[in-house]
Amino acid sequence: MPFLVPALAPLLAASCLLPPVNAPVVDAFREPSCAWCPGNRGLEYAVAADTAVRAAAAGRVTFRGTVAGVLYVVVEHADGLRATYGRLASTELSTGSTLAQGAVVGRASNALYFGLRRGDTYIDPAPLLGRLVHRWRLVPTDGSPGRPPPPPRLRCPASP
Repeated sequence: MPFLVPALAPLLAASCLLPPVNAPVVDAFREPSCAWCPGNRGLEYAVAADTAVRAAAAGRVTFRGTVAGVLYVVVEHADGLRATYGRLASTELSTGSTLAQGAVVGRASNALYFGLRRGDTYIDPAPLLGRLVHRWRLVPTDGSPGRPPPPPRLRCPASP
């Protein structure tokens, strides 16, 4: 079966992925009714050209190449998920490269495709993506320089 089956939902709920870019989703996941039917098997982001695309999780590059004129990188994670990054303008990676979560996968063109699969099963990435949040901090009001802000933290979606 090529799409998310309910039995996988509890397993996937434990995952938390870093969003590949900080940009709006302009075309959400739409499950096709069959393997060859129209739909959207991932998320489409509107990004500025040359935006850095970051690895959603640590993993190993299993594919880097052009399909129908579009540059793709596929990264397999330790839990078996495969993340596909498409519509890249460039990448320095090659098959076999290893990445840490947050490492640069490549540079986007004016759009980015991000999809997830477990085997041949396409998965809606949106419920698995966390979001970067900045922590509250006190800022001096007397004009003196404050300390630099701490780095943002990844906030994961709540488990069902």
